[in-house]
Amino acid sequence: MDRRSFLKKSALGGSAAAATALAAPAYAQGKRTLTMVTSWGRGLAGVFDSAQRCADSITTMSDGNLNVEIKAAGELVGAFEVFDAVSSGQADMYHAADYYFVGQHPGYAFFTAVPFGMTAQELVNWYYHAGGMQLHDELGEIFGLKSFLAGNTGAQAGGWFSKEINSPEDFNGLKFRMPGLGGEALGKLGASVQNIPGSEVYQALSSGAIDGTEWIGPWADEKAGFQEITKTYYTAGFHEPGAGLSLATNREVYDSLSAAQQKIIEIAAAECHQWNLAQFLANNGAALARLQAAGVKVMEFPDPVWDAFGQASQEVLDQYMGDDLFKRIHDSAMKSMAESSAWNNLSSGVYTAQRDRVRA
Repeated sequence: MDRRSFLKKSALGGSAAAATALAAPAYAQGKRTLTMVTSWGRGLAGVFDSAQRCADSITTMSDGNLNVEIKAAGELVGAFEVFDAVSSGQADMYHAADYYFVGQHPGYAFFTAVPFGMTAQELVNWYYHAGGMQLHDELGEIFGLKSFLAGNTGAQAGGWFSKEINSPEDFNGLKFRMPGLGGEALGKLGASVQNIPGSEVYQALSSGAIDGTEWIGPWADEKAGFQEITKTYYTAGFHEPGAGLSLATNREVYDSLSAAQQKIIEIAAAECHQWNLAQFLANNGAALARLQAAGVKVMEFPDPVWDAFGQASQEVLDQYMGDDLFKRIHDSAMKSMAESSAWNNLSSGVYTAQRDRVRA
């Protein structure tokens, strides 16, 4: 797919000329304002923080010569419209989870998370040292984007449910919010899968429009208030073992920047990834204790459910393997994951098990 044909198909592509006029970065006394659109409601715990940190870091490190003006979901475009807005030139950059955009290309899932995929550490191992960044760039070039990892939630929870899940059959007909390829896997188990922006999930769950939802993890979930609606919480999920967030800049805008300004964006994104991952992981333990004290029942899926997740997930991945770029991204990611896991299992995996046993 080339970018020109994509823009013709895009909902925003037909207004590309008007969009360009909107998007042209504003200049004032040699300074440039870049508009960042996000998939996050303003103040949404962790994810909006990540976008805000990227924006602030770029502005500060450039001494204000690049002033990033952040727009929350709905303030300029909708949560799931940010990709098209930046690709077409309506906005200069976006901050989002790239698996929201598997409709543009399924390969984008790997730069957030795929079911039974990489942990946060395995993701950055691949991204920075085993070809992941280059593949992200190749994918972005199709759509006129320059993309970087720029945040990570760590391992995400299995989610909140209106009932306990005792077998794979319990997903049949269940209305559940889950984006990305993990959502497609649940669909294969008979779930009615919904893709709802984060700022709208609470209302959908409380109204009964959905029977359950995954969001992120204890800290962000507590902030969202899901414990007010249901007390059934599965803390380990198959779908996002280390979910990356992305900062993408319109490629023409990015190419118009100086080399120093380009490096500022790259470094701001990388620093934000580590800062954001630590933010989530530093807060999750205490949040989980509060949730449990408030009556939330912490659950684990039984093995037959995990087995069904695994089979459905493989079927989802297999159905895209006919796409050359998807296959190359998949094969690269899986090779890197296997190599990282092989050492981790024999080193830190053994250590943490023994540490917890000795200190018990």
